Amino acid sequence: MTFERLSWPRRTDRLLIRPARTTDLPAVFAVRSDPGVAEWMPDHPTSYDDWLIRLGRTGAIDRMLVMELEGPDRTVIGDLYLHLTDGWAQAEVREGGHQAEAEIGWALSPDHQGRGYVSEAAAELVRICVEDLGVRRVTAQAFADNGPSLRIMEKLGMVCESHTRRESLHRRLGWIDGVVYAVLADDWRATRDG
Repeated sequence: MTFERLSWPRRTDRLLIRPARTTDLPAVFAVRSDPGVAEWMPDHPTSYDDWLIRLGRTGAIDRMLVMELEGPDRTVIGDLYLHLTDGWAQAEVREGGHQAEAEIGWALSPDHQGRGYVSEAAAELVRICVEDLGVRRVTAQAFADNGPSLRIMEKLGMVCESHTRRESLHRRLGWIDGVVYAVLADDWRATRDG
Protein backbone atom coordinates (compact mmCIF):
# COMPACT_ATOMS: atom_id res chain seq x y z
CA MET A 1 0.00 0.00 0.00
CA THR A 2 1.33 3.42 -0.98
CA PHE A 3 0.43 5.37 2.14
CA GLU A 4 2.14 3.05 4.63
CA ARG A 5 5.55 4.00 3.18
CA LEU A 6 5.08 7.65 4.22
CA SER A 7 4.70 9.56 7.46
CA TRP A 8 1.38 11.27 8.13
CA PRO A 9 -0.20 13.75 8.49
CA ARG A 10 1.26 16.28 6.08
CA ARG A 11 0.70 19.98 6.72
CA THR A 12 0.31 22.86 4.31
CA ASP A 13 -0.33 26.47 5.31
CA ARG A 14 -3.97 25.79 6.14
CA LEU A 15 -4.58 22.07 5.76
CA LEU A 16 -3.79 18.70 7.19
CA ILE A 17 -3.53 15.90 4.62
CA ARG A 18 -3.69 12.28 5.71
CA PRO A 19 -5.01 8.87 4.64
CA ALA A 20 -8.77 8.52 5.01
CA ARG A 21 -10.10 6.63 8.00
CA THR A 22 -13.49 4.97 8.21
CA THR A 23 -14.65 7.79 10.49
CA ASP A 24 -13.99 10.25 7.61
CA LEU A 25 -16.24 8.46 5.15
CA PRO A 26 -19.53 10.21 6.09
CA ALA A 27 -17.89 13.61 5.45
CA VAL A 28 -16.36 12.42 2.16
CA PHE A 29 -19.72 10.99 1.10
CA ALA A 30 -21.41 14.32 1.87
CA VAL A 31 -18.94 16.09 -0.43
CA ARG A 32 -19.09 13.55 -3.25
CA SER A 33 -22.87 13.21 -3.19
CA ASP A 34 -23.38 16.97 -3.56
CA PRO A 35 -24.84 17.49 -7.07
CA GLY A 36 -22.39 20.30 -7.91
CA VAL A 37 -19.40 18.13 -6.99
CA ALA A 38 -20.82 14.96 -8.55
CA GLU A 39 -21.34 16.83 -11.84
CA TRP A 40 -17.68 16.21 -12.71
CA MET A 41 -16.95 13.04 -10.73
CA PRO A 42 -16.96 9.50 -12.16
CA ASP A 43 -20.02 8.64 -10.09
CA HIS A 44 -22.79 10.37 -8.18
CA PRO A 45 -23.28 8.39 -4.99
CA THR A 46 -26.84 8.59 -3.75
CA SER A 47 -26.79 5.83 -1.14
CA TYR A 48 -24.15 5.79 1.58
CA ASP A 49 -24.32 2.00 1.91
CA ASP A 50 -23.95 1.43 -1.85
CA TRP A 51 -21.05 3.89 -1.95
CA LEU A 52 -19.29 2.04 0.89
CA ILE A 53 -19.71 -1.27 -0.90
CA ARG A 54 -18.25 0.23 -4.09
CA LEU A 55 -15.30 1.69 -2.11
CA GLY A 56 -14.60 -1.73 -0.66
CA ARG A 57 -14.97 -3.54 -3.96
CA THR A 58 -12.68 -1.18 -5.90
CA GLY A 59 -10.17 -0.58 -3.10
CA ALA A 60 -10.65 3.17 -3.57
CA ILE A 61 -10.26 3.90 0.14
CA ASP A 62 -6.64 2.69 -0.18
CA ARG A 63 -6.03 5.57 -2.61
CA MET A 64 -7.95 8.23 -0.66
CA LEU A 65 -6.47 11.05 1.38
CA VAL A 66 -8.56 13.65 3.19
CA MET A 67 -8.10 17.40 3.36
CA GLU A 68 -8.75 18.66 6.86
CA LEU A 69 -8.89 22.30 7.91
CA GLU A 70 -6.32 23.06 10.59
CA GLY A 71 -7.71 24.25 13.89
CA PRO A 72 -9.77 22.94 16.78
CA ASP A 73 -12.62 21.61 14.60
CA ARG A 74 -10.42 19.64 12.17
CA THR A 75 -13.20 19.63 9.56
CA VAL A 76 -12.82 17.26 6.60
CA ILE A 77 -13.53 19.46 3.57
CA GLY A 78 -12.76 17.03 0.77
CA ASP A 79 -10.56 14.25 -0.47
CA LEU A 80 -7.60 13.63 -2.72
CA TYR A 81 -6.92 10.63 -4.90
CA LEU A 82 -3.47 9.10 -5.34
CA HIS A 83 -2.89 6.02 -7.43
CA LEU A 84 0.61 4.80 -8.26
CA THR A 85 0.88 3.04 -11.60
CA ASP A 86 3.59 1.38 -13.63
CA GLY A 87 4.97 3.27 -16.58
CA TRP A 88 4.81 1.47 -19.90
CA ALA A 89 8.05 -0.38 -20.45
CA GLN A 90 9.51 -3.04 -22.66
CA ALA A 91 9.84 -6.46 -21.07
CA GLU A 92 13.60 -6.24 -20.48
CA VAL A 93 13.31 -2.99 -18.49
CA ARG A 94 9.87 -3.50 -16.96
CA GLU A 95 11.16 -3.24 -13.38
CA GLY A 96 12.38 0.30 -14.07
CA GLY A 97 8.80 1.35 -14.79
CA HIS A 98 7.39 -0.04 -11.54
CA GLN A 99 5.28 2.64 -9.80
CA ALA A 100 6.98 5.32 -11.89
CA GLU A 101 3.77 7.26 -12.45
CA ALA A 102 0.97 8.59 -10.30
CA GLU A 103 -2.55 9.71 -11.09
CA ILE A 104 -4.06 12.30 -8.78
CA GLY A 105 -7.51 13.79 -8.33
CA TRP A 106 -9.62 15.80 -5.89
CA ALA A 107 -13.10 16.62 -4.62
CA LEU A 108 -13.91 19.62 -2.41
CA SER A 109 -16.99 20.70 -0.49
CA PRO A 110 -18.84 23.56 -2.22
CA ASP A 111 -18.73 25.42 1.11
CA HIS A 112 -14.94 25.67 0.77
CA GLN A 113 -14.47 26.18 -2.96
CA GLY A 114 -12.85 29.30 -4.36
CA ARG A 115 -10.31 29.68 -1.52
CA GLY A 116 -7.35 27.84 -3.03
CA TYR A 117 -7.62 24.76 -0.81
CA VAL A 118 -7.42 22.25 -3.66
CA SER A 119 -4.48 24.05 -5.27
CA GLU A 120 -2.69 24.01 -1.92
CA ALA A 121 -3.43 20.34 -1.24
CA ALA A 122 -2.74 19.17 -4.79
CA ALA A 123 0.60 20.99 -4.84
CA GLU A 124 1.59 19.09 -1.70
CA LEU A 125 0.36 15.87 -3.30
CA VAL A 126 2.57 16.44 -6.36
CA ARG A 127 5.49 17.20 -4.03
CA ILE A 128 4.84 13.93 -2.16
CA CYS A 129 4.73 12.04 -5.47
CA VAL A 130 7.99 13.48 -6.75
CA GLU A 131 10.09 13.89 -3.61
CA ASP A 132 8.85 11.16 -1.30
CA LEU A 133 7.67 8.45 -3.68
CA GLY A 134 10.16 9.07 -6.49
CA VAL A 135 7.51 9.21 -9.18
CA ARG A 136 8.74 10.52 -12.56
CA ARG A 137 5.35 11.61 -13.97
CA VAL A 138 2.11 12.81 -12.35
CA THR A 139 -1.16 12.87 -14.30
CA ALA A 140 -4.72 14.07 -13.78
CA GLN A 141 -7.78 13.51 -15.96
CA ALA A 142 -10.94 15.55 -16.34
CA PHE A 143 -13.84 16.37 -18.56
CA ALA A 144 -12.64 19.20 -20.80
CA ASP A 145 -15.60 21.35 -19.65
CA ASN A 146 -14.49 21.21 -15.99
CA GLY A 147 -12.78 24.61 -16.00
CA PRO A 148 -11.97 24.79 -12.27
CA SER A 149 -10.07 21.48 -12.35
CA LEU A 150 -8.21 22.45 -15.52
CA ARG A 151 -7.10 25.70 -13.87
CA ILE A 152 -5.79 23.76 -10.86
CA MET A 153 -3.84 21.42 -13.14
CA GLU A 154 -2.28 24.40 -14.89
CA LYS A 155 -1.40 26.02 -11.53
CA LEU A 156 0.42 22.80 -10.67
CA GLY A 157 2.56 23.20 -13.78
CA MET A 158 0.79 20.39 -15.58
CA VAL A 159 0.60 20.43 -19.36
CA CYS A 160 -2.32 19.16 -21.44
CA GLU A 161 -0.94 16.04 -23.09
CA SER A 162 -4.19 14.76 -24.53
CA HIS A 163 -7.43 16.41 -25.56
CA THR A 164 -9.75 13.74 -26.88
CA ARG A 165 -12.88 14.55 -28.83
CA ARG A 166 -16.16 13.27 -27.42
CA GLU A 167 -14.65 10.20 -25.79
CA SER A 168 -16.06 10.85 -22.30
CA LEU A 169 -19.69 9.99 -21.61
CA HIS A 170 -21.13 12.48 -19.12
CA ARG A 171 -24.34 11.49 -17.36
CA ARG A 172 -26.09 14.78 -18.26
CA LEU A 173 -24.18 16.25 -21.21
CA GLY A 174 -23.69 13.11 -23.30
CA TRP A 175 -20.43 12.56 -25.18
CA ILE A 176 -17.99 15.38 -24.39
CA ASP A 177 -14.26 15.99 -24.69
CA GLY A 178 -11.80 14.68 -22.12
CA VAL A 179 -8.31 15.80 -21.18
CA VAL A 180 -5.20 14.36 -19.57
CA TYR A 181 -2.72 16.74 -17.96
CA ALA A 182 0.70 15.75 -16.70
CA VAL A 183 3.85 17.12 -15.13
CA LEU A 184 7.24 15.41 -15.27
CA ALA A 185 9.27 15.31 -12.08
CA ASP A 186 12.16 17.10 -13.84
CA ASP A 187 9.88 19.93 -14.96
CA TRP A 188 8.32 20.20 -11.51
CA ARG A 189 11.77 20.42 -9.89
CA ALA A 190 12.91 23.05 -12.41
CA THR A 191 9.97 25.33 -11.55
CA ARG A 192 10.67 24.94 -7.82
CA ASP A 193 14.40 25.63 -8.20
CA GLY A 194 13.97 28.61 -10.51
